[in-house]
Amino acid sequence: MSRTLDIKKWYISNFQTFENSLNGESLKPIHRVRKEAIANFSNLNFPTTHDEDWRFTNITPLLKHNFLPAKKVNLKQKQIKNFIFKNISNNLLVFVNGHFAPGLSKIKSLPDGIKVGNIADEIKNGSAIIEEHLNKYANYKTQIFTALSTAFTQDGAFIHVHDNKIVDEPINILFITAAGEEKILSQPRNLFVAGKNSQVTIIERYASLDNGIYFTNVVSEIVTGENSSINHIKIQEEGLKAFHVSRTEVDQEKNSNFVSYSISLGGEISRYDLNSKFNDEGGECSLNGLYLLTGNQLYDTHSLIDHAKPHCTSHEHYKGILDDTSRGVFNGKVIVRKDAQKTNAFQENNNIILSDGALVNTKPQLEIFADDVKCSHGATVGQLDQDSLFYLRSRGIGEEKARDILIHAFASDVIKSIKVEQVKNYLEEILEGRFNKKNN
Repeated sequence: MSRTLDIKKWYISNFQTFENSLNGESLKPIHRVRKEAIANFSNLNFPTTHDEDWRFTNITPLLKHNFLPAKKVNLKQKQIKNFIFKNISNNLLVFVNGHFAPGLSKIKSLPDGIKVGNIADEIKNGSAIIEEHLNKYANYKTQIFTALSTAFTQDGAFIHVHDNKIVDEPINILFITAAGEEKILSQPRNLFVAGKNSQVTIIERYASLDNGIYFTNVVSEIVTGENSSINHIKIQEEGLKAFHVSRTEVDQEKNSNFVSYSISLGGEISRYDLNSKFNDEGGECSLNGLYLLTGNQLYDTHSLIDHAKPHCTSHEHYKGILDDTSRGVFNGKVIVRKDAQKTNAFQENNNIILSDGALVNTKPQLEIFADDVKCSHGATVGQLDQDSLFYLRSRGIGEEKARDILIHAFASDVIKSIKVEQVKNYLEEILEGRFNKKNN
């Protein structure tokens, strides 16, 4: 308990230093929110395994470190080239240690009516979109990590697609960490807003130049306007000694469509909270996830789809492949409110265990308060199918190759539905090598 109090005092003292560095910005309306958030942070407790939402995720290793707020670091283009998807790099935002790097970014092929930039500049310029949407969806009053992020809100990705605009090429956002020997805390704050009748694909990628110990604490707020469509791909491939805590809140308006792909590859401990709420009729939401875990990695995903209005459809499918002594947690909840008639909701979590030491805790949930609905949920945890393995081997395929084929087949449901070919190919390459190193 004393260590937890010390860590809270550490972050509060860092906030005072941060506040003193703001100069004139401390007079802007957002700083009132920061101060409210740090007050909430001081009153909240870090979660323990006694808390239901965290009972399978012990964050004690995270709380052992005194992380310093990350400072700006200048990188060269060649240092990040391996983290940029080829042939879809015309619209690229790069953040180093959570700070926007304009010299590494490139925005070339966007039509009029599309604003792509960074939160710090939007705050400085008094953006109306920032005033309307930032901090309106992610709850910093009851969630301690969201409160910490809100208190230190400084920079992050900003995308605003105006009404009736279609962005043909994906917008890439690269958050690269260059920690070196320092233990740093990076807290990107992202806001993506799609106006009426608009379409956009966003790739949000987290990676590291080294394998140091650092902490990434991310909050993203996403607004899908009436008849709009957002395709969101999040790839988490932090260093294997890193900690990654992320929350994404999605606001869905009438007839909107939100599609999410969450790919988790890195981090010693990583947690992703993804919540979407239907605020009007006719919305569609599709949450897809794939986590590939080795060593002693722990990945925890918590999702909530709130069917607050009738005639909406949701589909959620997460898959996990776990090896060695890794741990996976899936806790997905679908709520169908009393007046949300004609709801269709499907939820499933499937896992393959490749070793005796790996473990998954899975809990898909439905809370239904309406009577005219179609809802289903389920979960599976098992090893590679021995009958399928035997069949392949009986056709002259070696055991290692047969194992590789079955792993690919299991993961393909998630990967093959990704519409960005370069991302799909990259994930295929990851899958090809990650679980077969011991067989090579």
